Amino acid sequence: MLLTITTTHRPATDLGFLLHKHPDRVQRFDQSYGTAHVFYPEAGDDRCTAALLLEADPRALLRGRAERSAPDFALAQYVNDRPYAASSLFAVALGDVFRSAIRARCDSRPGLAETAIPLRLHVPAVPCRGGPDQVRALFEPLGWQVEADPVPLDPGLPGWGDSRYVRLTLTGHMRLADALGHLYVLLPAMDGAKHYWVSEDEVDKLLRAGAAWLPGHPQRAWITRRYLARRERYVRTAIARLRELDDLTDPADPADPDPSDPDLDPGLVLGPVVGAPATDAVRVSAGSGAAPGDPTAHPADPAERAPSLAELRAGAVLSVLAAENARRVIDLGCGTGKLVARLLDQPGIDHVTGVDVAAATIEHAHRRLHVDRMPERRRARLDLFTGSVVYRDTRFSGYDAAVLMEVVEHIDPSRLPALEQVVFGHAAPGTVVVTTPNAEYNALYEGLADGAFRHPDHRFEWTRAQFRAWAEPVASAHGYRLRILPVGPEDPSAGAPTQMGVFSK
Repeated sequence: MLLTITTTHRPATDLGFLLHKHPDRVQRFDQSYGTAHVFYPEAGDDRCTAALLLEADPRALLRGRAERSAPDFALAQYVNDRPYAASSLFAVALGDVFRSAIRARCDSRPGLAETAIPLRLHVPAVPCRGGPDQVRALFEPLGWQVEADPVPLDPGLPGWGDSRYVRLTLTGHMRLADALGHLYVLLPAMDGAKHYWVSEDEVDKLLRAGAAWLPGHPQRAWITRRYLARRERYVRTAIARLRELDDLTDPADPADPDPSDPDLDPGLVLGPVVGAPATDAVRVSAGSGAAPGDPTAHPADPAERAPSLAELRAGAVLSVLAAENARRVIDLGCGTGKLVARLLDQPGIDHVTGVDVAAATIEHAHRRLHVDRMPERRRARLDLFTGSVVYRDTRFSGYDAAVLMEVVEHIDPSRLPALEQVVFGHAAPGTVVVTTPNAEYNALYEGLADGAFRHPDHRFEWTRAQFRAWAEPVASAHGYRLRILPVGPEDPSAGAPTQMGVFSK
């Protein structure tokens, strides 16, 4: 199994810093089922290529199996595609060998890890039963130019047709962390058969790698189901958590399971439980017309359903901006542009800017907002660009209000002082709105372990006292007055699920 990663970013040898692998050395990494090697076929200032080669040992895979009773066991376990095709095993090695790169950690070049660079990824053999069309449907929404050539069963016998493998080349301009995250999730999904035990930890791994792009992906249900090896309980949990991330999803969500999907269990209907934590979901009979939480009731009118926490959060932000008479608003950490779309619809807001650290996410926002088809007057009110809230950027200045909605908890605590200087000190808008989870409310979420965070990418989650202890000194140091408001249903002891700080000059 082979992956090559090529860049023409100058100096191209910076790829070694991003991957934490020196171009002058061949490195070996033992896996439980074989050996991974990293080496550089070329390494120059103009062009650099890193290769990950995985040698799978069928005997090592066999030793880890408990079930050996199948009649074809002896042959099937030794004669298979595992040493040759980029399957779920390859994704495991990718996550292990390039763990720091996937997490966008690069201590020696901190700005480089957050920078979009030209990339070309090539995998000679990828299993995918949907063929090239399915491969394109998975990668093109993420901003990749896709070359997916079917591999013939036998080049010497063209009448036999194509195999289920494709030769995959991806070309794009994005962060290396995002590119590796795409492969980490989508290779097992295309393979459709996990070669190791799937536990509840896989849900967290999926969300950690896909949080920035999977919630809004048009194939998210297909990806989630196959990544989690069709384990229904895990799939329900993952979809519910993805819905929470994709906060303003339309009621007719195109990412929901397609009943015609042959991989879909017809008895599985995914949806959030009204009035329940986001990690909950229910199972009802297909075609029963049952509403969540009541298998005998008629489906509720969408207009009568209680709004989700995400909708309440967005509504609270919009209410604050209206009260503050903000006419120019910048959404720092805009994701795929869900709040940006709402801001553009608000009367009285003259200009909206969305900023996100991931170039692929900004490209997704362009597509989601249909920027290329926007009326000229609406398009003139919108800016979207890549940037980081922990690096000073003159483009952040000149706004009446800045919004950081569910952003700060994704930043390492050691980098919060940089965020404070960038947003409150340098950009210094008239109003700053910050929302973040209330950790005390986590005890009310069914299925969330004690001390666990709501999302695997969260670096911390504050109690109400901890949020106030951070917010008050920030407000005082930069000349803001502070109001802290609850968002969502309040519990007498735990408070509201979301806490919102409104900083006003």
